[in-house]
Amino acid sequence: MAHQWVKLELDAAAFDAGRFEEYVTKCRAEGIRLTTLFDLGDTEVNRRALYELNKECSADIPERGEFFSYEEFTARRFEVPSYDPRGVVIALDGDDWIGLAATSNHGEFVFNEMTGVRAAYRGRGISIAMKTFAMAYVRRCGAQRVRTFHHPANASAIGMNRTMGFVDSE
Repeated sequence: MAHQWVKLELDAAAFDAGRFEEYVTKCRAEGIRLTTLFDLGDTEVNRRALYELNKECSADIPERGEFFSYEEFTARRFEVPSYDPRGVVIALDGDDWIGLAATSNHGEFVFNEMTGVRAAYRGRGISIAMKTFAMAYVRRCGAQRVRTFHHPANASAIGMNRTMGFVDSE
């Protein structure tokens, strides 16, 4: 089935992280730690944990279909010039990986590859906290924009991004 993707863009310079700091603070108060794959260690074990988390969270994307094999995921996520483990935010509850916000660096823009939270943790603002945390990486890259796209039926992801200031783009 053909559909028109919802393409969104955020002006990185205009993003006011202070507006969303309450989400980061709330996560910390609930014992949820935000970190990066770089800080955890860009190891085979952690890459597999990221794969499993991404696979689980992607199952809720409308019309997603079968998820990539680990080998395909590795080739698409890690074996590309735009990959940087500092741009992969992980939310942890103790040792449990509960959320991810993975980005890739494309020079003028950073692409938000995937943001997802395990079902039991949804509705607590963790996605907004992770994406706010990720803005430090966007700034470090010197990117002017953050881009993403969604299936038009993925209303929660589209709404969350618009709440953060993302606007429709071409």
